[in-house]
Amino acid sequence: MSDYVSQVTAYIRQQLHQVVVGQDDVIDQILVGLFADGHVLIEGVPGTAKTLTVKTLARIIGAGFNRIQFTPDLMPADVTGTNIYNTNTGTFTLRKGPIFTDLLLADEINRTPPKTQSSLLEAMEERQSTIDGESHALSPLFMVLATQNPIEYEGTYPLPEAQLDRFLLKVLIDYPTTEQELQVIANWNAGFNARRLDSVQITPLPDLSTVLECRAQVRNVSAEPGVQQYIVGLVRATRDRVNLSWGASPRATVALLMASKAQAAMNARMFVTPDDVKMVIKPVLRHRIVLRSEAEIDGITPDQVLDELINSVAVPR
Repeated sequence: MSDYVSQVTAYIRQQLHQVVVGQDDVIDQILVGLFADGHVLIEGVPGTAKTLTVKTLARIIGAGFNRIQFTPDLMPADVTGTNIYNTNTGTFTLRKGPIFTDLLLADEINRTPPKTQSSLLEAMEERQSTIDGESHALSPLFMVLATQNPIEYEGTYPLPEAQLDRFLLKVLIDYPTTEQELQVIANWNAGFNARRLDSVQITPLPDLSTVLECRAQVRNVSAEPGVQQYIVGLVRATRDRVNLSWGASPRATVALLMASKAQAAMNARMFVTPDDVKMVIKPVLRHRIVLRSEAEIDGITPDQVLDELINSVAVPR
């Protein structure tokens, strides 16, 4: 059974590549989030297939899917739902919001004020939503995939650190290569239309238990004491870097462990290696560290700091 997760990974990749051109690293990182039972923040300029990737993934795994277009006037009740009074019966009925689904696409999450952004916090951490004092359980598969635009800041509200910390990974999508962009227009020229996914011959997984089984196997992946010490050493090293005003918290240590386990399982192994940790450290930590203003002025990026950090922490033998 050690290759079960890797087989599911290969199948999802194959199906996604019918729709999404390239973006192999992005797809793998999103699958790490899916199998590690975490949430993913996807950052990229408009038109780089962020929404298309998430919609297609939901179809492949047979998951319920809802999309929220975050705007400045969006209210918390528009996310969670609200109780509606029935004048005929004299009772309240819960009208569930889009949060009650399996995969939730929070599109342009930084375009709504912090009050509405915070309506996701309980759901992301506790997998439940409290409405008028009553808690309602969410789907066992519940996962938030949020998108944001890195180049447009007018009319946006940066995500609070507490909410950023709830995302297991922050995934960056870059422009496609020349060959990939040529393939994109070749697909559209041949009749592909991203607005008509029903015309694509996607064969979904048998049922959602496949993903839940993958998550169970990821939890059973082992990390030897030396690897655990390596993970702790990497996270603790963020707390005394000269270019950082704030390092990562213990929640990041757990996140790095779980993401490394998912990476190992996707590579058909039931044990974590230091290379697994290195593969996921940037998406796990890049949104959890805060650069000093001097470093930002000098053009230093979180990923550059993490590269230096990886080279400074001894790898276990």
